[in-house]
Amino acid sequence: MTPTELAPRFFIAVAVILLFCKAVAWLLGRAGQPAVVSEMLAGVLLGPSLLGLLFPGVQHALFPAPLLPVLYVVGQVGLVLFMFQAGYAFTGHRTTRLAGTAGAVSLAGVTAPLLLGALLVLLTAGVVPVQKAGVPLGVTAAFVGVALAITAFPMLARIITERGHAGTRHGSLSLASGAIDDMAAWIMLAVVLAVATGRPGPAIVTGGGAVLFALVLWFAGRRLTGALMGDDRLGDRARLLGMVVLLFLVAWYTDEIGLYAVFGAFAVGVVTPHTARTDEVVDTLTPVAAIVFLPLFFTFSGLRTEFGLLGDPAVLLFALACVAVAIAGKFGACWAVARLRGEPNGVALRVGALMNARGLMQLIALNVGLEAGVVTPALFTVLVLVALVTTLMTTPLLSWIERREARTSPAPAGADLVDSVFRK
Repeated sequence: MTPTELAPRFFIAVAVILLFCKAVAWLLGRAGQPAVVSEMLAGVLLGPSLLGLLFPGVQHALFPAPLLPVLYVVGQVGLVLFMFQAGYAFTGHRTTRLAGTAGAVSLAGVTAPLLLGALLVLLTAGVVPVQKAGVPLGVTAAFVGVALAITAFPMLARIITERGHAGTRHGSLSLASGAIDDMAAWIMLAVVLAVATGRPGPAIVTGGGAVLFALVLWFAGRRLTGALMGDDRLGDRARLLGMVVLLFLVAWYTDEIGLYAVFGAFAVGVVTPHTARTDEVVDTLTPVAAIVFLPLFFTFSGLRTEFGLLGDPAVLLFALACVAVAIAGKFGACWAVARLRGEPNGVALRVGALMNARGLMQLIALNVGLEAGVVTPALFTVLVLVALVTTLMTTPLLSWIERREARTSPAPAGADLVDSVFRK
């Protein structure tokens, strides 16, 4: 397809995605699900799993293969701008003893699912068709473990923002733990792919590039963003342009080293000083990014997802086992470590629930593995199911925790009498 032919396809595809996301958000909103989950499900429903199954001609006409890279790139714009806002909001609230607890929660949230996922693959080797021909069993086991260790950092940020948890103890702790968690998981993914391909270069570039990026942020990040926002010679538009250019440069760098653009954007938000001018820049960038561009990112991977392979009983049982292992390894481990670190049970439960969501970050890792020749179609389908289930359960689980706390908290004077009257 030529650019002239792609342009009208792009506009109609975006219109369909935005309207369909809004419709699904309205339906799931009645069940308490945030819009971010609707965007993820909308992509799956618009892809070969439903629309392509019922109306393949319509699905192909709306979303031809040459259009998918365009949707991905435009969605990345929204993701970068939104994660800058998430990082900026993250540092807007002071918390105590956050670094040590976040590190401990993150370590548990990576180690437990990594070991459990790898062990599951080793125990079911030869029974379930998840190992690709020519790929060592250890590589497959390691890939599954890393995939289960990933937390949906962008989705976690959106859920925290949409539910009004930004600035709370559990919200800040989950963001910090999720950032460390995903950074470690992406570095481990680079190592696994390096072993699978026999080329250590990508892993070295990712690890070394991450260290260099952290050092530059530590010593120069706040000075640079402070100078950009505080220079009186710059007008509002110049500051807005400068911040967008800085975000895109950092996103380019973190993508190039294999650490993913989301972390670069979040890191810039973290080191940006809080001023009235910065607030104005954030308030200008966030609405359009969240409403127009971001749904395209969450829809992209859903358009490449297919569930037909779950018809094999062995694959289905393996998928259910993966879901159970994923929940135990992420939710259970993060909750337990948060409690050991002295966090109240309500905070620990919420952190476990938020860290348990895999979302499309896991789907992106699966696409990388699929393109690298490490993942079979059956394994891809299984891990997509894990991403969907663990993400869909996040909001109901948070609501259950809130109801549980409401029931166990002391009632105000006279509340028991009023409650008994209404029950009668």
